[in-house]
Amino acid sequence: MTLESETDALLREFRAQPTVRAGSLIVTVFGDAIAPRGGTVWIGSLIRVMADFGVSERLVRTSIFRLSQDDWFEVEQSGRRSYYSLSTEGARKFGQATHRIYGEPRQAWSGDWCLILLPDLDAGLREQIRKELSWLGFAAVSSGVFAHPSPDMTDLGAMLNRSGCEADVVVMQGRTTRSGQETALRRLVHKHWSLADIDVRYAAFVRRFRPALSAARKKKHKDPRIAFLIRMLLIQEYRKVLLRDPLLPAELLPAKWHGTAAYQLCRNLYLSVFDAADEYMTLAMETADGPLPPPAPEFFARFGGLRKMEQKK
Repeated sequence: MTLESETDALLREFRAQPTVRAGSLIVTVFGDAIAPRGGTVWIGSLIRVMADFGVSERLVRTSIFRLSQDDWFEVEQSGRRSYYSLSTEGARKFGQATHRIYGEPRQAWSGDWCLILLPDLDAGLREQIRKELSWLGFAAVSSGVFAHPSPDMTDLGAMLNRSGCEADVVVMQGRTTRSGQETALRRLVHKHWSLADIDVRYAAFVRRFRPALSAARKKKHKDPRIAFLIRMLLIQEYRKVLLRDPLLPAELLPAKWHGTAAYQLCRNLYLSVFDAADEYMTLAMETADGPLPPPAPEFFARFGGLRKMEQKK
């Protein structure tokens, strides 16, 4: 199978979904492709590239309007043209998701656990904190107590500070005091985190994209448009699974965890197509000042260093 035929198969599968999540795909395109290249694009460019995914102009306009209402984007008019860019809140969300999606898996665990004790907060604020903690991978192990073995403490601190209740929420760190508690810990993990479901999703992702990786490795010079389509579909599907993953240490994961293979496949296929995909974006996407600017330096830190990995090939 060729890279073109594998791309067509992935596109058919995407279009055949009962409900095409246009808003989700727009978030992927912005987060992966546009944000690192200035963060602003003419909506006409977005409509043009989304057409290849089977998303109509009307659906693009409706979806980005709704995302703007939810404070993901802001719009600037120049004559009859509309240019969309990330809002302050949208940039924060993208930054947090980018850190998780493209970051390398944690290699070591100290054995410590982080516990969050929620006091009697206002019901609305309590629910907001619960959702934010869930996004960071925490699980409610009892009423008002959330736990995670290796959270990103920077993200946790930023979330508590942003919520305005940093002085009210108790953050504790500790570890087991008796040996031989591995079985009890694993029972706790399997009870409070949906690892089996996530593992099935990772396995499906690997099966879906492994043929595309094989085809990409056989083709030295990629068609820029095909490379862009593959890159967006790859990150769209990986993001959907990864953001469900609490990112627990390897010691607490099930045997033969497919998340590791999913990360490696995503990294390797991304490395194979990212340059050609950027060529397509330069040609297909416009800002008020012309083509998108080059990617920011931090873009090349994705997946452990794109240029560094490219040199090892």
